[in-house]
Formats: sequence, C-alpha cells, structure tokens
Amino acid sequence: MSNGPVVIEVTRGPVVESRHEGIAAVMKPDGTIVASWGDIDAAILPRSANKPIQAMAFVESGAIERFGLGNEHIALACASHNGEPRHVETVRAWLGKVGLREADLECGTHPPRLQSTIESLAREGTAPTPAFNNCSGKHSGFLSTAVTYGEPTRGYIKYDHPVQRRLRDVMTDLCGTDANDFAYGTDGCGIPTLATPLRRLARAMANMAEPSRLSNRRAEAAGRIRAAMNAEPFMMAGTGRFCTRINGTLAGVAQVKTGAEGVFCAMLPGLGLGIALKMWDGAGRAAELAMATLLGHLGILAADQMQELLHPPVRNVVGLLVGEMRPAKSWLG
Repeated sequence: MSNGPVVIEVTRGPVVESRHEGIAAVMKPDGTIVASWGDIDAAILPRSANKPIQAMAFVESGAIERFGLGNEHIALACASHNGEPRHVETVRAWLGKVGLREADLECGTHPPRLQSTIESLAREGTAPTPAFNNCSGKHSGFLSTAVTYGEPTRGYIKYDHPVQRRLRDVMTDLCGTDANDFAYGTDGCGIPTLATPLRRLARAMANMAEPSRLSNRRAEAAGRIRAAMNAEPFMMAGTGRFCTRINGTLAGVAQVKTGAEGVFCAMLPGLGLGIALKMWDGAGRAAELAMATLLGHLGILAADQMQELLHPPVRNVVGLLVGEMRPAKSWLG
C-alpha cells in the first residue's frame, strides 16, 4: 500500500521554514512491500548508500584471508569516511598489504570532512591525497578484488572492467532484476552509479539483512559485512556522524548507510527487512531524520535513545535553540 510522500519539516520559532519531500520503501527479501511512501518504482541513483552491496564481491573474493584483512577493512569498504587520521592510515596500510600504492586509487582527491583535520594538514604544510577521499576504502576493496582475481588494476572504475561487471552481478542477484539493464551515471568517485528503482534497492538490502535466499557464499559475505559495520562504526563514517552513531548503538539490530543527494539505506536482520529512501531535494539532513524516524516507526530506535537524532535541534551561531527538525504529521501522523 503506497501512502503520500516522506515529509520532513524544519522550523524556526513557530514557523515551518523548510519542507523536504521524498520516497521510502520497507521490503522483504521476496519483494513483498511492508510499507511505502511515494513512488517507489522511481529510479534513483543510490550513490554511496549501496556501498555494502558493492563490498559483497570484495568479501566473496577471498582477499580478506589472502591479505590478512579484518573488520576495519570491510567497514572501510562500505564507508563514506571523514578522512580522519585512522581512516587514512588504515587505507594506506591496506594498499601496502595488497602490494599497491595510493597512486593506484582512481577515486580522486578532496579535502577531509572535518575542519580540525583540514587545519591539521595546514599546520603540517601538507595537502590531502587520494586516501583522504571518503570513498578510498571502497576503492581499496575494488583494487584488492582485482589483484585477487589477477585482473588489471588500471581502469577498475570503468563500466566494462571485471570489477564493475561483478558488482552488477551481485546487484542483479540481490534486487531480483538484471542490473545490466539499468541506466547509469558517473558517481563522485568515478565509478558507475546505477539508476535503481527504489523498491529494488530496498529489496537488495532486505536480502543482505536476511540472506537465506542467497547462495551460501553470498549469505556468508552479507553476514560478515553486517557484523563489520557494527563492529567498526567509526570506520563507517567518523566523529559525530549519523552512520557511526546508529551502527555503534544498534549492533546486531540495524546497519545503516548514507549516500549523497539524500539517499539512505538500512538492513534490519532481526526483522528480515531492508529500507531505502530518497529525499528529492538531495538534503542529507532530511535523509538522516527520515531514516531515524523509520527506525523508530519499526520499533528499532527507541524514543529515549539518541533523542537528538529523532528530534534534531536547530541552533544559531551562538548556540541558541531557534527551531527543530521533525517528521511532518502528514507523513506518519
């Protein structure tokens, strides 16, 4: 049953200053819709929200055992990290284990997310490198997979490279339709991002949450990814981030992942469900609150658990409380 859209409001004083609208689906592994809001057949670009899906081929390849990797590396392969020292140092050490260098990363370079890290680099007189890219862990996983299978590492981001073909095979299996038929664009880190119907993305997450329909090898990989996301929540994002806080707080209960332009996904293994949502204006702040609200709606996140995530305050530059973010009554009542 489809309802009206997801709606998140931002207030200032007694006034609703902004409204963010989107779509969301809660699915079972067999494609049954548990709940939905808006047009869930709309194709959306998952961006980084599907990194746990993209990490499946890395875990399945045997690279973890071959190169002596662990949960921190699996979590980094799923991460959109801040570029904090532990993230960067782990990526550099990981590439060394595989016999590669930062120069082999094709994700490009951007400044780290935190102002404190930027200031630290300035004091040192150094510039960010590809390891600081929020997707450097995912790309390290791609490179590790290519090395394990004896494939060329150069050009691993291209649509027809075996690394990317393998990801489409995984997506096809998880979402129940041929991902090779999806239109695609180029993600911020250079890899193809597949235009996926939202219901299919939620179904893929459900199959990772409850993978009994999958092959034994694929089901084991899904379990290892879920465990790593909870075991190493800092690696998933970093200081103060929503993904870090939820994955750390709800260990074994939920695994969540954000993506650019207002996308969010979750796996709920206890319920055997997957969630995918998209805010049409691309607002990450609204996507976070929408995900927290859905987790509360499904009984996963208690009202007294991380209250500021369920009802984020709006403060001005001197710290004065001037408003709040909230789900609109028109959404969940």
